[in-house]
Amino acid sequence: MKYPAVLGVDDVLPMLDQFDTIIDARSESEFALDRIPGAINCPTLDDAQRVLVGTTYKQVGAFEAKKIGAPLVAQNIARYVETLFADKPKDWKPLVYCWRGGNRSGSMALIFAKIGWPVVQLDGGYKAYRAYVAAALENPPALDFRVICGTTGSGKSRLLETLESIGAQVLDLERLAAHRGSVLGHLPGEPQPSQKMFETRIWEKLRRFDPSRPVFVESESKKVGNLRVPEVVMERMRAAPCISLQLDRPHRVQLLMEDYHHFCADPGALNAQLDHLVQLHGRARIETWHQMANTGQMPALVDQLLVEHYDPAYLRSIDRNFVHYPQAEALTLPGISKDDFIAAARHLHG
Repeated sequence: MKYPAVLGVDDVLPMLDQFDTIIDARSESEFALDRIPGAINCPTLDDAQRVLVGTTYKQVGAFEAKKIGAPLVAQNIARYVETLFADKPKDWKPLVYCWRGGNRSGSMALIFAKIGWPVVQLDGGYKAYRAYVAAALENPPALDFRVICGTTGSGKSRLLETLESIGAQVLDLERLAAHRGSVLGHLPGEPQPSQKMFETRIWEKLRRFDPSRPVFVESESKKVGNLRVPEVVMERMRAAPCISLQLDRPHRVQLLMEDYHHFCADPGALNAQLDHLVQLHGRARIETWHQMANTGQMPALVDQLLVEHYDPAYLRSIDRNFVHYPQAEALTLPGISKDDFIAAARHLHG
């Protein structure tokens, strides 16, 4: 094969794991929004340089923009060769892509090929990759989903983590979305990814699953925080067999106190989130909950939130959206110790 080899997504993505390094040649802000799984960022033009070249292109013309951009691109690529890739052997096989598979990745691929590396450039770049992922999520693989249902605090996320730790296939949408899926679900210090990144993460998980084995997933709503679960994936989940995870309320309160310890330590932050429930419950009830948070009555507050808000909302939603929930297999947790979750996971995993 002649290098640089320019290949399309249909050829590249099925062999993605065969590349030694996947290089995203776009700027750091483009990379942050979404990228091919496993890619590292080596901008041929960083954000500031792109602004400079783009402004010159618009205000002066293409020729002057290229005269400014070419030495910047060359300098950046040279720096990567001298540092990041200095120890790479002759048979090192990188994949390089940029926005549309044009000048940025083309320049890098050409230099790599001249050095002697068997480099592949993605034809169509990230834009073609993104179209491929969007199409794949409109027709995802036929998987044997098993939906873990259960009221808030029943341990669904912990059970998924435990299932994954013993080798089961798990699609943990809340982890992929960096959100616990409720008004209190924001994870401190961990912003949610972009919608495109969320979909990339889902696609990356789905493509690796063995369709002959079950895939465990939580009974999510259409949105996890600010992010939307792809429609067809959601439809497949809602048509799947269900498992009803059951845990007594005192243990649920204990589990939620552990999982939401940041709110227990910061009543002000908790109260700010509770304000979002005013329309549902009225200002008087929210003020009562504020007072309980401010005076350290957290276990009682959590219990009230379960009884008056979370449980009624969840049960309405689960009955409406998961058609096989009435026939769900019941799975009761005796407690919330590690051993309790391991026993439950082994029962499901077989």
